[in-house]
Amino acid sequence: MIIRKLFKFENAHIVRNCTSRRCSKSIHGHSYKVEVKLKSDFLDNGQMVYDFGLMKLYIKDLIDSFDHAITLWNGDNPEYIEFAKKFSERWVELPVNPSAEQFARVFFLMIDRVLKLMEFKNGEKNVEIYSITVHETDTGYAEAFREDAYNFEEMGEIELKEIKFSKRIIEEWKDNKMWNKILKNEKLIISNQI
Repeated sequence: MIIRKLFKFENAHIVRNCTSRRCSKSIHGHSYKVEVKLKSDFLDNGQMVYDFGLMKLYIKDLIDSFDHAITLWNGDNPEYIEFAKKFSERWVELPVNPSAEQFARVFFLMIDRVLKLMEFKNGEKNVEIYSITVHETDTGYAEAFREDAYNFEEMGEIELKEIKFSKRIIEEWKDNKMWNKILKNEKLIISNQI
């Protein structure tokens, strides 16, 4: 069975080296929608694949990190990166160009790690990502599956440790040590936050 949860955020970026001059040479923004689709052949004690309330914890905070932020590629011009960080409290730096395709892969890898680290307590079994769809506009989206997210050879390597969040974003998380726990493969505890 597949379940879907929709998240929304506003974000600015430049996608270097793309065909469109407006996209590759000018900072611009989008109203993004992210569909997180999870699958399992089992239902938990509440007869659910995965309680949607659980997504309000780590998954929501990670996706919300990109809201009203500028996303930067660490391979971009260092002067531009420094300027953007200087004048924006909310920024995320990625090891890949911030295209819809790479956003889908980044979200897949981050959420996949979260699911592997969550300590389930309600009989959830074999919950995994089916796909991540990132709608950049009303008419255009990119959808990543497991084989896309982990296709480092053809689509570029994404090391989670190279993803950087601004101090302001980290301060807004429910658990400001969340990213460090994820990088260190520490268990993520489900509490009464939901």
